[in-house]
Amino acid sequence: MDKQDFLKNIPGGNGAAVKYYSLPELAQAEGAELERLPICLRVVLESLLRNMDGKAVTPEHVKALLGWQPQAKRTAEIPFKVARVVLQDFTGVPLLVDLAAMRDAAKDWDAAGNVEPLVPVDLVVDHSVQVDNYGSKEALRLNLKREFERNEERYRFLKWGMGAFKSFKVVPPGVGIVHQVNLEHLAPGLACDADDPSLYYPDTLVGTDSHTTMINGIGVVGWGVGGIEAEAAMLGQPVYILTPDVVGVHLKGQLREGRTATDLVLTVVELLRQTNVVGKFVEFFGEGAASLSVPDRATISNMAPEYGATIGYFAADDKTMEYFSSTGRSAEVIDRYRSYLQEQGMYGIHPGGKVEYTQVVELDLDSVAPSVAGPKRPQDRIPLPQLKDSFAKLLAKEVADGGYGRSAEQTAARHKTELDGIDVGDGDVLIAAITSCTNTSNPAVLIAAGLLARKAAALGLKVHPRVKTSLAPGSRVVTDYLAKTGLDKDLEALGFFTVGYGCTTCIGNSGPLAPEIEKPLLDEGVVAASVLSGNRNFEARVHPNIRANFLMSPPLVVAFALAGTVNIDLEAEPLATVDGKAVHLKDIWPSDAEIQEQLAQANDPQFFRKRYANYEDEVPMWSEIESEASVNYGWDQASTYIRKPPFLQLDNLDGAISGARALAILGDSVTTDHISPAGAIGEATPAGSYLKEHQVRLFDFNSYGSRRGNHEVMMRGTFANVRIRNLMAPGTEGGVTIHQPTGEQMSIYAAAERYREEGVPLLMFAGEEYGSGSSRDWAAKGTRLLGIHAVIASSFERIHRSNLVGMGVLPLVFAGNDSVASLGLTGAETFAIDGLGAAIIPQQEATLRISYPDGSSKEALLTVRVDTPNEAECFASGGILKHVLKRLVGPAAA
Repeated sequence: MDKQDFLKNIPGGNGAAVKYYSLPELAQAEGAELERLPICLRVVLESLLRNMDGKAVTPEHVKALLGWQPQAKRTAEIPFKVARVVLQDFTGVPLLVDLAAMRDAAKDWDAAGNVEPLVPVDLVVDHSVQVDNYGSKEALRLNLKREFERNEERYRFLKWGMGAFKSFKVVPPGVGIVHQVNLEHLAPGLACDADDPSLYYPDTLVGTDSHTTMINGIGVVGWGVGGIEAEAAMLGQPVYILTPDVVGVHLKGQLREGRTATDLVLTVVELLRQTNVVGKFVEFFGEGAASLSVPDRATISNMAPEYGATIGYFAADDKTMEYFSSTGRSAEVIDRYRSYLQEQGMYGIHPGGKVEYTQVVELDLDSVAPSVAGPKRPQDRIPLPQLKDSFAKLLAKEVADGGYGRSAEQTAARHKTELDGIDVGDGDVLIAAITSCTNTSNPAVLIAAGLLARKAAALGLKVHPRVKTSLAPGSRVVTDYLAKTGLDKDLEALGFFTVGYGCTTCIGNSGPLAPEIEKPLLDEGVVAASVLSGNRNFEARVHPNIRANFLMSPPLVVAFALAGTVNIDLEAEPLATVDGKAVHLKDIWPSDAEIQEQLAQANDPQFFRKRYANYEDEVPMWSEIESEASVNYGWDQASTYIRKPPFLQLDNLDGAISGARALAILGDSVTTDHISPAGAIGEATPAGSYLKEHQVRLFDFNSYGSRRGNHEVMMRGTFANVRIRNLMAPGTEGGVTIHQPTGEQMSIYAAAERYREEGVPLLMFAGEEYGSGSSRDWAAKGTRLLGIHAVIASSFERIHRSNLVGMGVLPLVFAGNDSVASLGLTGAETFAIDGLGAAIIPQQEATLRISYPDGSSKEALLTVRVDTPNEAECFASGGILKHVLKRLVGPAAA
């Protein structure tokens, strides 16, 4: 097979020829039916054909994917080379730190210049803004000012990266959320080859944020990876994945009046979690999918991590082209994109028929009902009328059963604060945030929130003073269209002032509550609530002391802020009583016709062209930051933000494990937030102690997310979430464990350090869905730095399993029916793992030998979740950083 045989031309606009590698020609030559392949796989197939070099990508790879069988056993891997990489700053800064360290290592072989991104890289600084100020016009300016004060060193480092690496660009703070900026501006539709600008191909990418999948809403194949995997993609290495199952989701019918995209996506998350699409591709099709607007599609694609899929794909069609036009892309770009997709058989959302899927799931859009999700997981959907009853049951349920263990007397109590007229009790809403990439990219739901606020204010409704309100738009364009329609004033009338353009409440940057309001939460165990239009509500993520967090649409966020409680049935009970008259939600809920009228008024492509013309015009403070110009970074040993990481100097972990101890034993649904929190750093934590030792004031601690460039902070923060529960230390919360055999209780970090001194290898045990949530490479990096050799779980989420391998930590799953509970593990045991040779064989078996304190023993069969030959090679190298460096500068780098 010679790929040049499939190189064709299509008109490219202005009479210029555009070259492309033809999939129909390939299929005809191989006697295959292209029409049976899911469209998302056709995009991946094009990448294989175009990058076929006989080494990393072979003709066998191309033929295997062209002949994809829906029900085949998945053992072969795909070497997928992406067109670009997108980063956000929480994950992007540590990635840049790693690249700087790799350059230092390569310098020893006169090869520092070899460490250079070979594909375009865009980093959007969007995760560092915190809601310190709210409820006033000054909130945006003050929060941005404080953000620059806190993060000046990090931002100087990013500016160094812009100068040091040719293909590395930064979108500065205060412009927007990475996924919305990607959707509105960065995505080109078609990419072109750097060496041959006449050669075009589909935009594809990976990003260091799990919600990179939002871009699937415009027909782009891309997903979230950890920073350690993104580094390899940046440096020209393929992203290796098992050939995926593809689940087709047939959307039928249309949404009913008053149903939002958020209601739909929460329904999809629940349905697909039940279907089990973890690690699979999902492709939406049918007349219902075609009827959805692009922002509605992007809302569904965004939450692919919440339903567990690698991607949630909508093929590009006429609505996609209309979206490109409305967001300021040129007619030439749009015409070329449409022509290319039509030629390649990638255009249009099909109604069903010829395309084959591993499984087909159906959803009638007419069945979607108003919904919220929570209080701890995004897949736990609750129909809106059932929230009051559901929350009451959770309050009374025992903690061991997933409840809050509150008695009727505790729930009935109200706790006065030192603030005039404010008391706090179970179910009170303390944070109401219109935030997150999920919804702020969707004008329909934001306009709905504004219209609801307008009607509420007109009737005299007010938000309770205990509620911290915020609006964090996904881009400055949102401000433009809200101002054009006048809805910004209506939201502000209820306290929803713009606090920043970035990821705020959903990432844990919700900022502080008033100490007087927070006191009953700490002293009395009050179960207060947050309501947010986000995608993540894991324990202690939104705020460490708010224990019930509910996801919902922006208009519902406003409604619950007005109600001031989640102990309400909004379909039956009034929101408030004004002048003796009850006001119900239905009285202020905007009609679809009202929303569409405002949408038509709001649309203006010039908003997008203006806002993205020059980033520094939007944020002058960014241009004032100075940074050094050098190939290698000048590390500051006194820095508490940016430190040279030790990963390239670590010894490879030996596959033979004996005499091991458990550092912690965790339950089901442990997220990367539990493993490596992103929010506030507690003063009494190991990380807090480190910062105090380095003369950092409590006021300047910042967040774990902002200090990911310092491995000393991050290893101390690993397993430090205040809500993590270690079964080795019953009755405790937070990062504590029991050191064996002394029986002494201490922090997980302190125990890891003691075991390190004693030369004891460590294991981590967990239940189902270990590592769900964000694509957080520090969850794996911190695990490695604590000296954990292997993680043994009932099941892993996709990205975290891959990241563990990438850091040289062995992921293992119990085979058969074994589990922590069935084996009676308490942490007092010692362990050995047999059956691991010098080289790991993908998905091989191993045996866990358990020695109990009473002298008895048991064995349990394990499966090694190193899934592909490339992963096995990476693990043998000691992790992906050493693996890639060796490829760049030769074996001596190992």
